[in-house]
Amino acid sequence: MKRMLVLLTALCLLPLAANAQLTTPSEKSASRTIRAEDLQAHVSFLASDLLEGRGPGTRGDALAQQYIATQFQLLGLKPAGTNGSYLQPLELVGMTGHPKTLSITSGASRTELQYHEDFIATSGAQTAEVALRESELVFVGYGIQAPEFGWDDFKGKDLRGKTLVILNNDPEDDPELFGGKARLRYGRWDYKYEQAAKTGAAGALIIHTTPSAGYSWQVVQTSWSGEQFELPALGEKPRLQVKGWMTEAAARRVVELGGKDLDVLRAAAQKRDFQPVPLGGTVSTRFANQVRRRPTANVLGLLQGSDPKLSREVVLYTAHHDHLGIKEDAKPGEDAIYNGAVDNASGVAALLEVARAFSQLPKAPPRSILFAAVAAEEQGLLGSQYLAEHLPVPPGRVAANINIDGLNIHGRTRDVTVIGLGKSSLDPLLTALVRAQGRVVKADQLPDRGFFYRSDQFNFARLGIPAAYFSSGMDFIGRPPGWGKERREKWEAQHYHQPSDELTPDWDFSGAVEDVRLFFLLGANVARTRELPRWNKGDEFEAPRLQALEDLKSQEAR
Repeated sequence: MKRMLVLLTALCLLPLAANAQLTTPSEKSASRTIRAEDLQAHVSFLASDLLEGRGPGTRGDALAQQYIATQFQLLGLKPAGTNGSYLQPLELVGMTGHPKTLSITSGASRTELQYHEDFIATSGAQTAEVALRESELVFVGYGIQAPEFGWDDFKGKDLRGKTLVILNNDPEDDPELFGGKARLRYGRWDYKYEQAAKTGAAGALIIHTTPSAGYSWQVVQTSWSGEQFELPALGEKPRLQVKGWMTEAAARRVVELGGKDLDVLRAAAQKRDFQPVPLGGTVSTRFANQVRRRPTANVLGLLQGSDPKLSREVVLYTAHHDHLGIKEDAKPGEDAIYNGAVDNASGVAALLEVARAFSQLPKAPPRSILFAAVAAEEQGLLGSQYLAEHLPVPPGRVAANINIDGLNIHGRTRDVTVIGLGKSSLDPLLTALVRAQGRVVKADQLPDRGFFYRSDQFNFARLGIPAAYFSSGMDFIGRPPGWGKERREKWEAQHYHQPSDELTPDWDFSGAVEDVRLFFLLGANVARTRELPRWNKGDEFEAPRLQALEDLKSQEAR
């Protein structure tokens, strides 16, 4: 596996064909219209207190949608939403409620976990009352079923009605399994909850550690408290009653109550022959769950392509416009607004400036360009999930998705970080464009975080649509070695999903400008190159792409 990854990375760094035109004079000219002051202006409005953190279904959310739609209109983009509008409305189910305690019992012994300090949990069911009644606790390792790796943590055990205790991330001791230190889809919390629900389990609790999550416990506390959102439940899809997290210290208390050792359990979970382990105890809780429907919307604008045939295909740009709203338990005088300036007012600003650069071209590119500011990303990529299920064109006609989630606010870099480097034919093109800027491409410099599966491009990749997702590098010009990584870790510790993610005077947009120009030039090249991008052979998303193209052929043959 490791040797294969090295080979794929080497292949993606091969130069483009000699006769391939990297950029045109008009594209270069249009790219120069992307300026720091325009990016800053968009961020200044979208991350202002006026928008109250852009929580889904709120006044601030609606204001953000209207601002983006107005910008699209000013740029001459066609409405691509519902009923001739820029908006693609979707309904969310908001749920407010959580257990105050989790009561753990083993024989005559009992302990209570306290909400916020020991665990964070919410309802997995869209019902007014949620309960776990003496639900047996079972440790299921990483909660993974991966046939391609010969891995099954459940081993066919009957887990109906039980509450599963699950390790975060995925096994990383063997470099031939699960990408080694790199986190795959199997390491994501949403995957673990989905798998637990499929077993018929009543509850699922993921054990949090900062190394395994890639963020601290306070991020769990802020991201999972307050109103939580889902798309409306459909059909008979299995659902958990309770889904949540608990600290490692709380997990130790729980397993020790039943006479088990967490370190021993963790070691056993690293092996294929792992079997689910009953923890010798039960969990009980009950709480009211306020359920209400909340409207939100994706905002869609289309630049119609100039080629009669290729214009039926689109290059899809995405950036999420939502954030976390207002902190419910703020103390008097405390800053309570989650402004979401970097995450992701800056990404929406980039989307708008890329759209403006396209509007400066003397002629639209052959393929159409679809710009989508999507909703409810912070709630589990919900807006992009809805868009993926309701695309205005078949998936086989989406040439590529270019997703923007956060900009560099610390200055110019010598490098660009490509998340998922080695996955698709977009890599050589991106590498050549970066080289033309005098910079170098680097693979994900924090591979253990699983970033490719944590933002909106994932929902389109699942449909087989080749996706490009990159961010700033860490080698900052004029800064000592290691400064970039230090700044990144400091920002995540102090500002990620915190009210302090605000636009401040020390922001340096010079590196962001280079990155946004790169976003534009990448899409412009894809929009005029006749050959469609593709996933590399053997990639996890190659099969759905081939199926999407085959489905398109069948539709056109009818």
